[in-house]
Parts: sequence; C-alpha cells; structure tokens
Amino acid sequence: MTSEFEKSGDAVSDTLNIANTFLFDRLPAGQGTRVALVVDDEAHGVSEYSYADVAARTELLAALLSARGLLPENRVILAAQDGLDFVAAFFAILKLGAVVVMVNPELPEDELDVLFGYTRARLAFTDHPSVAAAAERALLCLGAFTSAHAKPDELAVVPTFPTHPDDPAIWLFSGGTSGRPKAVVQTHYAFLNTTRLYAHGVLGYHEDDITLSVPKLFFGYATGSNLLFPFSVGARAVLFPEKVTAERVATLIERHRPTILINVPTFVGRLLDLPGDRDFSSLRVSTSAGEALPEPLFHRFRERFGVELLDGLGTAEMWHIFLSNRPGRAIPGTLGEVVPGFEVLVCDDAGNPVPDGEVGFLRVKGRSRALGYVHAHARSCAAFLGPWYVSEDMVSRSPEGVFTYCGRGDDMLKIGGRWVAPRDVEAALAAHPDVAECAVVGVKDDAGLVKPWAWVRLREAGRAVTERELLDFLHTRLPAFKVPRHIEFVDQFPRTHLNKIDRGRLRRADARSPKDPS
Repeated sequence: MTSEFEKSGDAVSDTLNIANTFLFDRLPAGQGTRVALVVDDEAHGVSEYSYADVAARTELLAALLSARGLLPENRVILAAQDGLDFVAAFFAILKLGAVVVMVNPELPEDELDVLFGYTRARLAFTDHPSVAAAAERALLCLGAFTSAHAKPDELAVVPTFPTHPDDPAIWLFSGGTSGRPKAVVQTHYAFLNTTRLYAHGVLGYHEDDITLSVPKLFFGYATGSNLLFPFSVGARAVLFPEKVTAERVATLIERHRPTILINVPTFVGRLLDLPGDRDFSSLRVSTSAGEALPEPLFHRFRERFGVELLDGLGTAEMWHIFLSNRPGRAIPGTLGEVVPGFEVLVCDDAGNPVPDGEVGFLRVKGRSRALGYVHAHARSCAAFLGPWYVSEDMVSRSPEGVFTYCGRGDDMLKIGGRWVAPRDVEAALAAHPDVAECAVVGVKDDAGLVKPWAWVRLREAGRAVTERELLDFLHTRLPAFKVPRHIEFVDQFPRTHLNKIDRGRLRRADARSPKDPS
C-alpha cells in the first residue's frame, strides 16, 4: 500500500485523518509488532508497547468516547502526563474527527480555568489532580476511564471519521515570551506536510531510530519530534511521566540509548552542569528549538558529549520547524537554512524584503500554515496574509542563505537609533563561566528612553560574582551601546506556559527583585 508520506506535493485525497497516517497505517505496513513506546515510570518501572498495542488502546478509547457522545469537531482538552494513555487519547480524539487541545497539566488552576473556558471543550482528559478542580463537569481521568469500562472485545470498533485535509486537528497554544497564549488552529494536512519535509527530508528519521524528548508531549515541538515523527516511520519513542531533570534525562539516555534527543537551550545548560562522565554516544543528532541557542552552549555540548546541536525555528502558526541546521554541517549561532518545501522572507515593517545581512521580520510560506487564531480576528488578519504567515520574530539572512535569530519584535531594542538583539547580549553573557542562564530586556529610564537590562542566574548560588565584573566582561565583547545598564542576579526566572523565560514579567517593576522575579 502507498502511504500518504510516499505521495508527492499536495497529491492527497479529499480524505485525510492523521490517526490513520501516523498510527493505524503502521499495521498493514507490517510494523504492528514493532515497539512504538517505551514508558519509563519511576514508580512502576519500564513498559514497552507495540504499534498494535497502541492501536488497540486507541480503539478502546475511541469506542468509549463515541459512546459518550463525542462528535466530529468537538474539542477535547488533553492535559495529562506523557505515557500510553496520553498517546491513545490523542489518536482516539483524532480518529473520531474531534479536535485535540493539548494543555500543560502543571499550569496553576486559575490559568487552567481560563483555558477551559476559552476552548469550550466538550470533555477533558487528564490524570493530574490540579486539573480536576478546573474541569470537574466534563472530567475524564484517563486510567480510571479505561479500566472501569468494558473490555475492548465487548465494544464495536468505531470507524475512523473521514476528515478533510483542511479540517482542524489540533489547537496549539502559541509560544511567545509574554502575554496570555492564544490558540492556533492547525489542520490534519499540516502535520503530514512538515513530517515529510522536516522529519524525513532534513533529519532523516527511520524505523531504527529511538527518540527522547526534554519537552513534554503537550508542546507542539515534542508532539512532532517524539510522537508523530517516529510513528511515521515505525520508530520507537521513549516517554516518562515525571518532572524533567538533567539527571533523569541523562539516565534515560544511558538506559534506552536513543538516537535522537529533542532538546531546548535552557536544558542544554543543565545537562552540561551534570558532574562526572555521562555516555551520550548513542545519539546521532540532538535538536534544539523553543529559544535561540547561544553559540557557547553549542561548542560545550559538542565537546563534552560528541553531538552537535541542530538549532532551528518553528512556530505554532506553521506547526513545526521550517528553518534548521543540517546534520553534519551545523553553523553555531544560526538557525541554518530553509527546510525545502517552505519559503522564507526577511521584510521591513511594510512587508518589503530587506537586503541580506539586515534585520527584519520573518515571513514564511508553506502548506503547514494554520487556519488562524481562536477569537482573534484582527490578529489573524495581521498574521496570516494569503499563503504567508507574518511572524513577530526578527531574523537576518546571509548571502549564503543562512538565517540568524535576532529576537521577537517586541523584545528587540532600539538604542540610540540602532537595533540591539537581546540574544547577542545574552550570548556574550552566557560565555562567562559563572553564568548559567540570562535574559536581556528593555527597561525605560527616568527620561523614558529604553535601555538594556540583564537578569542573570549563576551556576553556583551565592558565588561572589559582581555586577561590575560581568559588565567589564561584556565591555570586552560588545560595543558600548549594547552593554546592559544594569544587571540583577536571580535564583530563578519567571516562566511562560511553555517554560520559556517570561520577558513581559521581567519588564514590570514588580518583577525586578534580585531574589525572586516571579
């Protein structure tokens, strides 16, 4: 049988349901007995599930949801820990033609309340106690829901709903660095498209790969890299339900020998801080996304673990990565090149392309473009212009076609009439051996002029590193107008729902405490 991934271009039928594409098609392809998931649970040990196991669990959940009245286009909250039931619920919702809304189960209850009201979900799947209070009217606890109902052979198999390629499949929450997240409506075809172009075309996923992700599955970056991408080729994904720590991830790498590590810059630093020798030799590649990767981290990671980090850029609005470094030829400090199948422009405020080397707003075109934002018509009109997505990210392009990330438009600083990219200052700060993490934002002085301020978390709390020492360090690496006017030391950073540094909160006066900015 010819899979959707083997067809070229837009040559898909009028029916496309990615529950088939990524899961159920594995069975007729002869991959049903292959291990699909390895769930390493500190409380219950290690469990392995084949593609046939995952399909059976999905069929059970789909039948139970259908019996409960779930209809096509209904939305279902999925706020649960990574594991078999998350994956089965994810595919069961899609199989019925309903829409998955993935939510971070660790969010505070008041934020979850807002998201539940915003999405108007028919049901909520969860296994996290904090979610129960927020969604009690339509709460389905995953484990209890499946175990308390009929056995699979007592239920009729529910046919997969024939969704259109342009039907909504998943609502993703955008991952900006400030403000309340907005839901992005992505189609079934978007997930097929980027899997073919990026996972297969750039990273070369194959059935012998084993993947492990630092971000959890609710994050679209991980949904692709640690679920849909490996499932598209019959590969194996390693999941764990516990909180992510550097020691836990290092242990999982040594225990399960993944070939692909899905990483983020903040966590790269934590892995580098681990004491002793760690064996990461199984890795053939490690990706990095979510935030700009400082060049010093790239070099330190490769020197210590022998693996290059492939930095890239993707957005919820385009679902996944469309700019990426390539295996074997990563260029530190850059986002790499355009993923074939996408087009990227660098434009000024009016939408006119700027010359190579100049900073501008990113525009990207491709068949993974979202339908729009939920309850945000004006924002949708501004962000989605025909086939183009107009991003708030600012980048520059070299004559060789290599892109460099400069920052979010609302994070970029205009100092003395010149653009300052916070990431340039952060990269310089990150080169100091005592700096574990840092952020630079613009703060208005008494005259109303924007000046760069920096916040720094040291590798060793209480270490006698002074503001003057760091400023002198920066003056040897940056022009004077880029050097922060002030540096504050923090024990932790405020975070967004996707665990990025919340720069909006850092800008506020009540967030400038040197002890706790949250």
